[in-house]
Amino acid sequence: MPLLQFDLIQGRSQAELRTLLDAAHRAVLTAFKVPDRDRYQIVHENKAYQMVFQDTGLGFTRSDNLVMVRVFTSPRSEAQKTLFMAELARELQENCGIEGKDLMISFITNEKGDWSFADGEAQYLTGKL
Repeated sequence: MPLLQFDLIQGRSQAELRTLLDAAHRAVLTAFKVPDRDRYQIVHENKAYQMVFQDTGLGFTRSDNLVMVRVFTSPRSEAQKTLFMAELARELQENCGIEGKDLMISFITNEKGDWSFADGEAQYLTGKL
């Protein structure tokens, strides 16, 4: 059950955001093999001056098309994470015109008992999931 949080510079249309979220969900489905309705996404739109993302010395420049994705998830293998990163970059390039240099991804790992999907119940722990 990954939860994806997107930070981007404001100005995209509702249709552009929907395309971005759909592309990201396809990457989740491919990399993590979760059910289709296992979809949790949040978009935060920021003013350009509120996002400072340099290159960590890698020698490239980012544009205002920047997308930062935080993936909150139970532990995933390195292969799954690597596949997700590549699939997300491909999907965003092909469907949204977002260049790879404008995509930054960070994984935040938690355990299944850290999730409640409704009613204050830890469904992974109770066996419902």
